[in-house]
Amino acid sequence: MIESLNGIFETVNYKQSTSLKLYNNDEYEDYPPHWHTTMEIIMPTENIYTVECGNQTHILRENDIILICPCCIHTLYAPRTGRRIIFQPNTASLRFMKDIEPLLNILSPLILITPEDFPTIHGRIRELLIEIKEEYLSVASSFSEVMIYSKLLEIITLIGRNHASRAESGSAIIGQQKEYMEKFLNICDYIEAHCSEDLNLDDIANMCGFSKFYFSRLFKQFTNISFYKYVNQKRITKATELLIDPKNSITDVALNCGFSSLSSFIRMFKIIKGCTPTDFRNMYCS
Repeated sequence: MIESLNGIFETVNYKQSTSLKLYNNDEYEDYPPHWHTTMEIIMPTENIYTVECGNQTHILRENDIILICPCCIHTLYAPRTGRRIIFQPNTASLRFMKDIEPLLNILSPLILITPEDFPTIHGRIRELLIEIKEEYLSVASSFSEVMIYSKLLEIITLIGRNHASRAESGSAIIGQQKEYMEKFLNICDYIEAHCSEDLNLDDIANMCGFSKFYFSRLFKQFTNISFYKYVNQKRITKATELLIDPKNSITDVALNCGFSSLSSFIRMFKIIKGCTPTDFRNMYCS
C-alpha cells in the first residue's frame, strides 16, 4: 500500500488532480514505521487492524476510527483477512482557517473514536467516512474533491466541538465559553508564529488577563497538554521541517527553534519523536 517510501518518509501519491488518497484496503501486509505530511484516518470495516504510534498500541475493532495527525511516526499491522478504509487527505490547504491548526495540536498525535468513548459523534463520523469512500471511488462525479473536503471538515468540526463541550462541562468557564475559546485559539495562533522565541508562561497568561495558575489550568483543559509541552511540540514540529535539509546543522536547528542548548533540544526531540535529531535525519535521508 505504501507506494513511495524514502527511509521512513512516505510520499503520498494523490489521486490525479486532487490532494486526496484513499485505499479500500484488504491487503495482508504490515507497514513499517513511517510518517507523512498528510492526516491519516483509518476505519476497519471487516476484522481488526492494529496501529502503533509513539509507545502505544491500538487494536481497532470493526468501525472503530483512528485519526493520526500529520508528521507522526506510526506502524500498521494487518490480520490475515479483513478490510479497512485508509484515507489520507492533505490538510495543509485548510490551515488558512484559524481553528484547524490548534485542533490538530489538540488531537496530536492521534485520537481513537469508538462508540463507547464518543457515543454522540461516532455514528456520524462513520457515515461520513463511508460517504467519502463512495465519493472517492465514483467514476464520474462532479466536484468530487470539494464534496470530500466538505465531509472531512464536518468530521474535524464534530471532533472539535465534542472536545470543547467536554472541556467546558465541569469547568469554571460556563457562561464565558465563547469568549475563552476565542482567547485560546488566538493564543495557539500566537504560539505557532512565535514558538522559536522565548515564550514565558507569565507573559502569555498576562496576554489573556489571567494569573499563570488559572491560565495553566484552562490551557490544559483546552489543549489536553501543559503550556510548555505544547510550545515544545510546536518547536519540534518546526525542527523536523528544518532537519530535512542537510545544509542545516543540528546545532543551528536547535537554536532556530527556540532551544537554549543542543542537549535540551536532543532530549526534547527524543521525548516527542522517539529518536534523536540525527536518527531522524538519517532515517529520512536513507
